[in-house]
Amino acid sequence: MSVQRDYDIIVAGGGLAGMIVATSAAYYSKQSLKILVIDRNTFPTLGKKTISGWVCGDAVGKNTVDYMTERIQIKWGYPEIEHPVKGVVAFSPDHETKVAFDGEGFILNRKMLPQRQLKDAQKAGIEIRERVALRSVIVENNTVVGVEGEDLDNKTVFKKTAKLVVDCTGVTSVLRTNLPIKSFVERRIDRDDLEATGRYIYNFEQDGEDKTYFDSDYCIIHLDQKLAPGGYGWVFPKGKNKVNIGLGVQQKAFEARNKEMGVRPDLKTLIDEYVQVNPVIKNPRLADGEMDDGNAWGTWQVSVRRQNDCLVANGYILVGDSAWMPKPLDAGGIGPAIIAATIAGKDAVAAIQANDTSERGLWMYNKHFINDYGYKTAGLEVFRRMLQGLTNDQINYGMKHFLSKMDIDKITKGEHPEFGTVSKLGMMIRGAMNKKLADDLRYCANINKVLTEHYYNYPETPDGFPDWHKKLHSHLAEAFAKYK
Repeated sequence: MSVQRDYDIIVAGGGLAGMIVATSAAYYSKQSLKILVIDRNTFPTLGKKTISGWVCGDAVGKNTVDYMTERIQIKWGYPEIEHPVKGVVAFSPDHETKVAFDGEGFILNRKMLPQRQLKDAQKAGIEIRERVALRSVIVENNTVVGVEGEDLDNKTVFKKTAKLVVDCTGVTSVLRTNLPIKSFVERRIDRDDLEATGRYIYNFEQDGEDKTYFDSDYCIIHLDQKLAPGGYGWVFPKGKNKVNIGLGVQQKAFEARNKEMGVRPDLKTLIDEYVQVNPVIKNPRLADGEMDDGNAWGTWQVSVRRQNDCLVANGYILVGDSAWMPKPLDAGGIGPAIIAATIAGKDAVAAIQANDTSERGLWMYNKHFINDYGYKTAGLEVFRRMLQGLTNDQINYGMKHFLSKMDIDKITKGEHPEFGTVSKLGMMIRGAMNKKLADDLRYCANINKVLTEHYYNYPETPDGFPDWHKKLHSHLAEAFAKYK
């Protein structure tokens, strides 16, 4: 006889991922389950990530949104999709090499999107609770059976039980960090696997045309270790005269750059300088009005490693930023969150209908996410570490000589490039540093094949996880030592 709970599913966090999990579960259960979404914000500010707002790069591939729409019939339009783009263009530090990654995408309005998601969820019969700060999970017999926190309006204890808790509370999730049960879930992220990012949303006047700095049809990425050490700068159009512009930096690389240059700017100063040198953006003004007020400036931390090696525990699963799902190469978190949340809703329903929300009963979520997305992230994590150690001269040379059409197609699809031209060039590669770069790229391509195969062999049950995990870390330790 099953124990009575307040809800079938509690989703902790009403951001992008949390709301998709809830609507996916409602869809696959034909609205037969009792689902609660809990967020610390008010309904008008649902999903707000920090005091700065819904801070994000706002970009997502159309193929990812289509993935959700095809499976759970959720369609987005204006104003939550603010501007369509034709692809991404990356520029080398010297601006001499342009690499275009074609593929339709959207620039979202992250303040308006939660309001659309709220309507979809309420229409699906999902209960939403605002103004609750969750502090911990409730545990019985080594199983998560609910959540506990504070009702911020009444200053009272909030406590609800469920057959399953879905953690969508973000990269620093206290629920995951303090998870008090025995499980394979990793609790803490290494500081070096976080990037500091910040961005403005500006309305501006165009001062001439220079498509290496602004293009209303394409997302622009600037690779430059002086400009954005260990990361990149971006100029993402939100219209003809509106832009999301910002930088992401790796903290150690940022500190090393500042020491080398004898300067001590903070991230905001670096972004301000980035905006000032953009010759197209004239008279930038912080975006305001209903669509942007309270969201025009902000900073946040984003993970740039593979997803958590295990996404489930007894009565508990991780989705989105709380599972460290942003893509390691570009820190894009919207796409993997949409995919994972769509899958998680379906797998949560299957586990509940089977009356088994144990680690073993939820294990299929690990496999399904890896098969659709997660298989590639460990290889991209190694590639990211290699890139972070390159000089601008090496990036210039590599983008000019080593990227083939096949590599560009693979990166467009979020895959690891193969760098087949490296071997063909052979003795034509000039300079010891570039020969080392060629060797590193070959190694990256080879270890990616090993890691991808290893992820496709993710264990079918929890019993096989320790051996699989040990082998994974053996591969990663070798690669990380090479790019330390």
